[in-house]
Amino acid sequence: MISMTGYAHVEKTGKDLSISVEIRGYNNRFLEVYVNLPPFLSMLEGRIRDKVSSCCGRGKIEVFIRVREYNIPVNITINHNAAKSFYNAILDIAKEIGIKEEFNISDLLKIESILEVEKTRDDERYWQEMQPLLNEAMNVFCSEREREGKHTKDDIMSHLKMIESSLLNVTSFAPVIEQTLKNNIKARFSEMLGNQVDENRVLSETALLLLKYTISEELSRLSSHLSEFKAEAEKNTRPGKKLDFLSQEINREINTIGSKSAIIEVTNEVVSMKESLENIREQLRNIE
Repeated sequence: MISMTGYAHVEKTGKDLSISVEIRGYNNRFLEVYVNLPPFLSMLEGRIRDKVSSCCGRGKIEVFIRVREYNIPVNITINHNAAKSFYNAILDIAKEIGIKEEFNISDLLKIESILEVEKTRDDERYWQEMQPLLNEAMNVFCSEREREGKHTKDDIMSHLKMIESSLLNVTSFAPVIEQTLKNNIKARFSEMLGNQVDENRVLSETALLLLKYTISEELSRLSSHLSEFKAEAEKNTRPGKKLDFLSQEINREINTIGSKSAIIEVTNEVVSMKESLENIREQLRNIE
């Protein structure tokens, strides 16, 4: 089993670049990937999504990539027309309102669009720097999810054993249920008829009640569901959806057994099974 929750953070600082990758995982019914990148690296988002999707089947995955640049080549373009237009406009304003204050070049350069600064970036170079770090972070993230998934599986299987134990106890009470029904019917006949009780009538009424209250089919189906649950948990690395379905079927059989319960011992075992199953269903929300 693999947990949907996990965390990883790795970073690397080089001569020209400092890159950090942070990954967070949360529970979710489906796979949702959120990538937070510097705007100038947005073209790499698809590759990052593909990497995450190849490793994760379900969950909300958040990937944060932060980049700091050092000694990056810069291209500066001068917008001569804009510079002349702004300069002439400033002179006209000064003349119009009678200002004789000197105007220097530094004032002009503070105006946007006079200088256009563009850093020279190579997308593939950034990807080559980032990819090994992303792979390392994903390995840490997946290992964390697998470790947490193992603990979750151990807990789920321990509760499943409790349900199996209760199932054995309920099965052992089947003869007691039959005898209890027979005694109850016989007692009612005795109250009404005294010693004139027809044993055949008692047996006939008992048989009718057993048809109504027998739990042999529910016990059989419950046993089958439990076996399928264990097999799926062992063979499937991402069994979350299938186990969630099986837990619903298990719950249905337990409820039916409870509704047909004729003795307190069976009722107690049903309560125990429902408590264990609720713990299982709670844990199933955490796995893929």
